[in-house]
Amino acid sequence: MSFLSFSGERFRVVLDGPQSAPPLVLAHSLGTRLELWDAIVPRLAQRFRVVRYDARGHGESAAPDAVYSMGDLGRDLLNILDALDIEAAHLCGLSLGGMVGQWMAVNAPRRLRKMVLANTTAHAGPPRMWEGRIRHVRKSGVEPVADAVIESWFTPAFRAAHPTEVARVCAMIVGTPASGYMGTSCAMRDMDFREALKSVSVPALVIVGAQDRSTPPAWGDLIAAHLPGAARASLDSGHMSVIEQPGAFADLVEGFLK
Repeated sequence: MSFLSFSGERFRVVLDGPQSAPPLVLAHSLGTRLELWDAIVPRLAQRFRVVRYDARGHGESAAPDAVYSMGDLGRDLLNILDALDIEAAHLCGLSLGGMVGQWMAVNAPRRLRKMVLANTTAHAGPPRMWEGRIRHVRKSGVEPVADAVIESWFTPAFRAAHPTEVARVCAMIVGTPASGYMGTSCAMRDMDFREALKSVSVPALVIVGAQDRSTPPAWGDLIAAHLPGAARASLDSGHMSVIEQPGAFADLVEGFLK
């Protein structure tokens, strides 16, 4: 584990796998941190130089109390790639991480080789929903929203069968700084890549969860339809497909990237 600093802001970064292997960035969701990927990193690190990081507002990275934009989050990743001397990398992003991937594909396509966009969307829905959540978190913190988020992220069957894993993710949500959760929610509220995706040339795989309530399959289908030549795959999971179906998720990522 290491920390990188840019303009006085610190970001936690973890590297796994051979230094000479193709770089693969794993970008996590809103309310989690780089440990979201723990289940598949040992496998992916056999083939790739895996780069994980806590996004702005999350984990041990900088969490200024401000309105973030998707450009802020994308430029953070560009700064990390520059600091690691990585000219171009594969990217696998889930939910928020997939939104950062879309920003990269639109604004810095030469920095991406291929991208996997999992359980994500090109447009995050009505601003009033995000504004209500932002007000709630500013008033009461992140913890009161955690149970509702967990219910929307995991299928009932997985929650019943894997309470320890669900509790681990819930702890990530509760541990997210309120400033970071609100700032990132602003970025998600304001983004819209639907038209811009039509001109993207980065090869892409879109993964949807058949039981995903947070980013329903139709939202992923829209991304796949707008991205020229994109592939699309479905897993029998909720929003946290990499946790509910880690083996199948890793199969898809490896199969597409190689």
